[in-house]
Parts: sequence; structure tokens; C-alpha cells
Amino acid sequence: MSKKFTLPELPYDFSALEPVISGEIMELHHQKHHNAYVNNLNIALEKYEQAEANEDLTQMISLQQAIRFNGGGHINHSIFWTNLAPNGAGGGELAGGELKRSIEACWGSLDQFIQKFNSIAGPLQGSGWCWLGYCNATRRLVIEPCVNQDPLFATKGVIPLLGIDVWEHAYYLQYKNVRPDYLKAIWGVVNWQNVEERYHAALGTEKAAK
Repeated sequence: MSKKFTLPELPYDFSALEPVISGEIMELHHQKHHNAYVNNLNIALEKYEQAEANEDLTQMISLQQAIRFNGGGHINHSIFWTNLAPNGAGGGELAGGELKRSIEACWGSLDQFIQKFNSIAGPLQGSGWCWLGYCNATRRLVIEPCVNQDPLFATKGVIPLLGIDVWEHAYYLQYKNVRPDYLKAIWGVVNWQNVEERYHAALGTEKAAK
């Protein structure tokens, strides 16, 4: 395989999101979990390339789940790290603008949006993600859950703006089995500037498609 995927650097120190997310969790999450997705993705893609060269359709099909899982894990986490920011560096601060107005148009207020988002993310069975996304078809913001490491756009056609990881490895060392406490706290470190930038890029994509 000519080009391999690599683990992106975090845009802040492991401990920068404390006390919301501990440095220990961030280091394990980034260095162990995300890194494993990248390594396993590269292995699966290399095997797929070999199977394709050998015209081994059975092997190509058997590798698709590994590519979806590990590729999705890489996509999701690469967005997740940029969706977060320390307090004092933009974390938890949603300025007035087009994104805020759109959230208010859809859910009434930011607080009502967070309440709705957490009501979907909290009961999500097993492992997965909950996303704020932009739907080109309806031209509206939507909240979408995804199971395991399914990437939002590839599986639902919705552009990802903000993803919250609800796999236990994202919070268990600190919040134990109380996922609602993690979901309540994490909004204090959401990088709304990054989400806003993604929203404007999504609007540009939608306009360009007309």
C-alpha cells in the first residue's frame, strides 16, 4: 500500500480538558484506542489491496467490515479531537452567529438542543456515537446516533459537525457507568468554533451542489 493513514496529533495536551476529561483518559483514548484503529485500518487495507490484485472477491468482501469499523474509528476520532477545546481556549463557548441561530430555529435554545442531544446519546445501547450533523436533503441540522464506529456521512449521508463518543473507553475511568454525568460535563469543553467552521463548510458544500 503506497500511502498509510497516520494518527493525528492532539491540538492540546492530554490534561488540557481537565476536570471534564482526565489526562489519563485522553492519553489512553488517543494513544491506544485511536492508534489501534489506524494500525488495524492500514493492515486491512493492505490485505484488501493484495486480495484485489489476486481477484479474490471472497477475501475482499470479508475485509470490508474491518475497513468499515477501523476506518470509521479513525474518521470519528479525528473529528472528535478537534470538536473539543480547553476552558479559556474556546471550550464551551458558543458565540452568536449562524450556527447558534440555526440551533435555536431547530430546538428553541442551546440548552434545549443539549437536552435533546443527551436524551438520544444517553440511552444509546452498547457502544457508539451521537452527532450533530447537517442534512443536505432537508437543509437542516439533525441529531443522529451511530452504532459502533459507523461514520456518519458514509452510513447516513449526513455531514458531521459535532460528535460525542459514548463508548465506555471515552469516560469509564472517570465517570464509571454513569454516562449521563459524562454527557452533562462534556459540553463545557465543546469547541463551538470548530463546529461553526464545519457548519459553514457544510453550507458551502450544499450550495455548491445546486
